[in-house]
Amino acid sequence: MIAIVRVRGRFGLKPKVRKTLELLRLHRPNHCVIYRDSPSLRGMLRIIENYVAYGEVSDDILKELIVKRGSKDMKDPDQILEIIKREGKIDHVFRLHPPRKGWKSIKSRYPRGALGERDDMDSLLRRMM
Repeated sequence: MIAIVRVRGRFGLKPKVRKTLELLRLHRPNHCVIYRDSPSLRGMLRIIENYVAYGEVSDDILKELIVKRGSKDMKDPDQILEIIKREGKIDHVFRLHPPRKGWKSIKSRYPRGALGERDDMDSLLRRMM
């Protein structure tokens, strides 16, 4: 599973980037969505990689995210994980807090900044819950 978190705002976006962010349901900064890894998703991430942080996420962090930041409809995290694995996504946008201790830089790539693919997506999500 891949977690995608929008880092940057909406001003100065090219139309292709704006449309891709809309298709992924990332309308505001600090919103997070979960998708199963696929070639089409990787193509979309290549278009928006200067506006989001993304990376592999473990099942434990997904359960914690569903419990802490999910809606009231999400009562059983294990059942939600099965839906994600079966359908490839969940129709829910997680509204997260800004990360504790802040972003390094929202204009630079990882590891110097916040943008692009990350190795430690679990720690970022834990800081944002």
